[in-house]
Amino acid sequence: MSLKIYNTLTKQKEEFVPVNPEQKRVNMYTCGVTVYDKSHIGHARSLYTFDMIRRYLVFRGYDVHFVRNITDVDDKIINKARELGQTSEEVAKKNIEGYYADLRSLGVPPADHEPRAADPENIAEMIRFIKGMIEKGTAYEADGDVYFRVRTFKDYGKLSGQSIENMLDAVRIEKDVKKEDPLDFALWKKSKSGEPFWESPWGPGRPGWHIECSCMSLKHLGCETLDIHGGGRDLQFPHHENEIAQAESFTGKPFAKYWIHHGLLTINSQKMAKSLGNFITIEDAVNDFGADVLKLFFLSAHYTSSIDFSEKEIYEAAKQRERMVTFLHRAEETAGGSDSVDSHKIFKYRDALVDAMDDDFNTAKAMAVLFELMSDVNRSIDQGKDLNLGEIAMALNVFKEFMFQIFNLELKEKSVELTDEIAGFLKEREAARGRKDFAESDRLRDVLKEKGYLVQDTKEGQTWKKI
Repeated sequence: MSLKIYNTLTKQKEEFVPVNPEQKRVNMYTCGVTVYDKSHIGHARSLYTFDMIRRYLVFRGYDVHFVRNITDVDDKIINKARELGQTSEEVAKKNIEGYYADLRSLGVPPADHEPRAADPENIAEMIRFIKGMIEKGTAYEADGDVYFRVRTFKDYGKLSGQSIENMLDAVRIEKDVKKEDPLDFALWKKSKSGEPFWESPWGPGRPGWHIECSCMSLKHLGCETLDIHGGGRDLQFPHHENEIAQAESFTGKPFAKYWIHHGLLTINSQKMAKSLGNFITIEDAVNDFGADVLKLFFLSAHYTSSIDFSEKEIYEAAKQRERMVTFLHRAEETAGGSDSVDSHKIFKYRDALVDAMDDDFNTAKAMAVLFELMSDVNRSIDQGKDLNLGEIAMALNVFKEFMFQIFNLELKEKSVELTDEIAGFLKEREAARGRKDFAESDRLRDVLKEKGYLVQDTKEGQTWKKI
């Protein structure tokens, strides 16, 4: 089966063929964070999703070059700086440090390049782009500001599927008497008092939000057409629509072959917002639940689906993690150092996992396959008779390949030191359960509970945790 991706641009699932298939190189760009505040769990979904997609493309043999920007000059940053009595640079610096700390806590590596909009080299590239569009007549200067002429780009709206008329009705148009058309958007903004600025042919100013992604993606990936451009569904219009218009007007080439958009995240069925008191930072989420639980929550739904963050969903993800940690420990202990064998049954699971991921990165389907694999191995261990240790070793390798290499989970047991007494009780109880002495098993569970350990029985065996 070939890898298929739902392409937002064509509104259909398509076989993935890179721009330069003979090189197997994939140029991939996603929109990063605007560093005016701490990153939240909606950002975590985006960061993790595209890292998972990158990992799977590498697994499928592609040479992935991944760029994700950092917006460090923007109206939101300027407004936050005024609110805090700081400079825009101070606000950006603090939140960039927080962003990288969040990546480390999630266990998500940075992209190959994470260019910053305020970098002088990137500003120079944006000015070059804007000058080129003015020369082509697709942009114009007006008293220090520069705007893009939307109606000169005949395909405007092709990503979001909206007509010019609908856009005028649906979008709040900024009142700006300098614009030739209400739909035109800013490429360069004339500086105001107290704002960061750079010198340009149109006077001191700063870039608009949309232009940075068009320029930095092509500059740092060294191409004229991206293989993949990704981001949240909320960025389709106007941000990604404007990126396309700018880039294709300047280069005369398609900007990106495949557009991937992930669904949005709500909290208890409400949009996340500080005003509602339901804004959860990545830092708080990882501290409270752990990175693995957050990732399993994301994996439980297809990346294009909206997903609701709730106590129930997080509890389910935490239970899944416990089952996986128990399975991993039990299977490793059973398989020991056995040599792998050629097992059609285990390859069946691996093929099913690849098929699921080849179907537009269907992680929910892949997770179901992994749980089937776990149940199959546990049944074999429970039965004990004619146990094929090589088969278990192979199943364990498949499990680790997807869980660690592609889904980037750790699945490490919590570092709780067990006394010899507690370890002995747990071992005795597991033996009692194995010989179906349930009365003794229940007695030992009560003993352990009195000593502060909650013991539960799952399909994967006995689990415990400190209470």
